[in-house]
Amino acid sequence: MQNVYLRLKLERMITVNDVAVHFGGTILFENISFAINENDKIALMGKNGAGKSTLLQIIAGVKKPSSGNISAPKEAKIAYLPQHLLAKDNATVLEETLKAFSEIFKMKAEIDAINEALTVRTDYESDEYMKLIETVSELSEKYYSIEETNVEAEVEKVLKGLGFVAEDFNRPTSEFSGGWRMRIELAKILLQKPDLILLDEPTNHIDIESVQWLEDFLINSAKAVIVISHDRAFVDNITNRTIEVTMGRIYDYKANYSHYLELRKDRRAHQQKAYAEQQKMIAENMEFVERFKGTYSKTNQVQSRVRMLDKLKLVEIDEVDSSALKLKFPPSPRSGQYPVVVNDLSKSYDEHVVFKNANLVLERGEKIAFLGKNGEGKSTMVKAIMGEINFEGKLEVGHNVKIGYFAQNQASLLDEELTVFETIDHIAVGDIRTQIKNLLGAFMFGGDDTTKKVKVLSGGEKTRLAMIKLLLEPVNVLILDEPTNHLDMRTKDIIKNALKDFDGTLILVSHDRDFLDGLAEKVFEFGNKRVKEHFETISSFMELKKLNHLREIEK
Repeated sequence: MQNVYLRLKLERMITVNDVAVHFGGTILFENISFAINENDKIALMGKNGAGKSTLLQIIAGVKKPSSGNISAPKEAKIAYLPQHLLAKDNATVLEETLKAFSEIFKMKAEIDAINEALTVRTDYESDEYMKLIETVSELSEKYYSIEETNVEAEVEKVLKGLGFVAEDFNRPTSEFSGGWRMRIELAKILLQKPDLILLDEPTNHIDIESVQWLEDFLINSAKAVIVISHDRAFVDNITNRTIEVTMGRIYDYKANYSHYLELRKDRRAHQQKAYAEQQKMIAENMEFVERFKGTYSKTNQVQSRVRMLDKLKLVEIDEVDSSALKLKFPPSPRSGQYPVVVNDLSKSYDEHVVFKNANLVLERGEKIAFLGKNGEGKSTMVKAIMGEINFEGKLEVGHNVKIGYFAQNQASLLDEELTVFETIDHIAVGDIRTQIKNLLGAFMFGGDDTTKKVKVLSGGEKTRLAMIKLLLEPVNVLILDEPTNHLDMRTKDIIKNALKDFDGTLILVSHDRDFLDGLAEKVFEFGNKRVKEHFETISSFMELKKLNHLREIEK
C-alpha cells in the first residue's frame, strides 16, 4: 500500500468565545470563554447535567450555541467521538478504518487527474489551462508539505492497540458489537491526527489493556485533547489541565484531576469565607438603615448605604454535594468456606475454544477481579457460575450461596410499572429505609425523578436504578460486570466504599483501574485460552500487562 501524507502541526490555537446555551428560560451556561493550545490535554468535569457533553458538541460543530462562537484556523481539524454512536455497516474493519485517509486519497487522486489532463491539452495560453496550473500547484504544495506516513503500518498498529487482531481486519463491521464499532471510529480519529480530539467517555467501550494503549497514544502522539470521562485513573494519567463546568460558568485549572480536586476545595473555602464576610456586612448595613431611616441627620448616610446594597454584587458559592451518604450492605447470609470451586473447566463454541482446563477457587469473603481482553472468556466464566451455559469439567457452587448478578441486561429486568421510589422501597430493609430519598439522590434521582415510572427512564437511568436495587438485596456472592460505565465519580466512590465493607464474596469484571485499586485482592487473567491466577496488586499487574501489551503491538 502506498504512502500518504498527514498535515503539519497547527500553529494557532482554537478558542471558545463567549459561548452561551439557553433552553427555554433555563441557562445551561453563559459567556464561557477559553483557549485550547496545541498540546493541551483537558479534562472537562462537572456534575451530570452541567452541560459538559453539550459544550463538547458545540466545539465539534455538532450543535450551535445560543450565542457566542468557536474560532479556529482555516486548516484546523477537529475530531469528535460521541458517547453513543450510530454507525453504518457497509464495509470491512480495514475498509472502514481506511476512510480516515479519504481526504488525503481524494487530494492525491485530484492531483493525478489534473496532471493527466495537462499532458493532453494544448491550449497553453488559455485561462482554463492557467487555472488548472494554479489548482494543481496549490494542491501539490499542500500535499507535499506534510509528513509522510505508511498507511498499512499505521492502520495495523492502531487497530491492534485498540484490541483488534489481524483476523478481524477483513471481517464486516456488522459482525461486531456497538462497542467494537466505536473502537473503529476511535481508530479513524487517531489515524487522522487532528489538531483537536474530543472524546466523550471513550473508555466505556474498550478493555483495560486497550485503555492503557490509548493513554500512551494520547500522551505521546496526539496534539490537543478534551475528554469527558468518569475513569479517574485515565483522566489523571493523560490530562494536564481541568476545566470545571458548574452553575453556568467554568473554572480553568492548570492541573490534572486529582490536583484540581485540591484546588477546588481551596476555592470553595475562599468563597465560603468571602460569602460569610459579605453577609455580615450586608446585615450590619441593613441594621443601620432600619435603625436610622427616619432620622433626619442620618438621611444621607442611610440613602448612601441603600444605594451601595442595591449595587452590591453578591458572592456565590459553587454548588457542592453536601450529602454524606454512606451506603452499607445488609449482613450477608453466611455461605460455605468455598462459595465457588472450578476444576478443569473448558468451554468451546463449535471450533472456537474460549478457554481450556480453567481452575478457580474462591474463598468466603474474597474480592477478586476478572481481567483480560474482550472475548477471552470473562463473561463466559460468569455465565458458567450462574448456570446459564453448558461446559466441560466441574463447577461447584458452595453451601447456602446466594448470588447477586449485575449484567448489561440488568436494567431490562426491572418492573416498568413501578416508580423509581417504589422500586427501591419494595426491597429496602432496616435503617436504609429512612434514607431512600438520599440514596436515590446520590444516584442522580432527585426531586420529581423519584415519582417517574421505570418505563419512561433512559437506558442509563435504568442501569443506575438496577445497581441500587442489586446493592440492597441480601446476597453473599456479588458478581458485577462493568458496573461503573454509567456512574459519575462520586457515585462510584459510594459503591466502592460499600463494596470494601461488603462481608460476602465479590467478583468484579471491570476495566476501571481506579475502581479496582484497593478493592480487588486477587486477579484472574483471561487470555490465550487460559485462566491464570495472579497475587499482585491491580497496579502491579497492570504495569506488567502494559509492558507485555506494548511489546505485542510493536511486533
